[in-house]
Amino acid sequence: MKIEIWSDYVCPFCYIGKRRLEEALQETNLGDKVEVTFKAFQLDPNTPVGAGGAVPEDLAKKYGISLDEAKKMLENVASQAKTVGLNFAVDSMVGANTFNAHRLAKLAEMEGKGAAVSERLLQGHFVKGEAVDNEDTLLSIAEGAGISKERTEQMLQSDEFSDDVKRDIAEAGQLGVQGVPFFVINRKYAISGAQPVEAFTEALKKVAAEEGIQPQLKVLGTEGQGVCTDDNCDI
Repeated sequence: MKIEIWSDYVCPFCYIGKRRLEEALQETNLGDKVEVTFKAFQLDPNTPVGAGGAVPEDLAKKYGISLDEAKKMLENVASQAKTVGLNFAVDSMVGANTFNAHRLAKLAEMEGKGAAVSERLLQGHFVKGEAVDNEDTLLSIAEGAGISKERTEQMLQSDEFSDDVKRDIAEAGQLGVQGVPFFVINRKYAISGAQPVEAFTEALKKVAAEEGIQPQLKVLGTEGQGVCTDDNCDI
């Protein structure tokens, strides 16, 4: 089963939705049967690289509301994040242009480290208060995932993976994606937004049934106790 996720690294519901999908995969025991691919999307491609403005202030300006109202909006989202075990640092978040972050994710995917880097980019923006368009931040995230500094520098100093990012964004438009997160399962079903876990579990079970995919068996009790193998019994 293949799940494609269009998301952006400064989208709070993308992080929340990611956690809900992960919970659904755990509940259905289909995790080992699923290939997850992250697709690029930019909520605000016109954000200047290195702008680094505090997100509450940026939000207040964007919507013409007071700083207190903007913080209240973010705190409401942070409360939802807590339900999936995420602690958003509302006062530390900084704005960023995510194009290079998406390029890094493409490099990481090629290196077999896509999931780790995507998680770390989301964590960087929402939990650690990092500017995910800062070159040093991207180098540090890549190194932490096991990608060499030299390889990441080579990518950042070129246009490598730019076409891949643009292709993802264009494909989102072709699919009619108007907001993120947007989950596409086996190119048959789509889930828009950070839906409840039940919506993900229902979709996963439906596709698994249609495709004849059997979930891994859940082992109840303490694994490995009271078991006989070919040449030994746990007595």
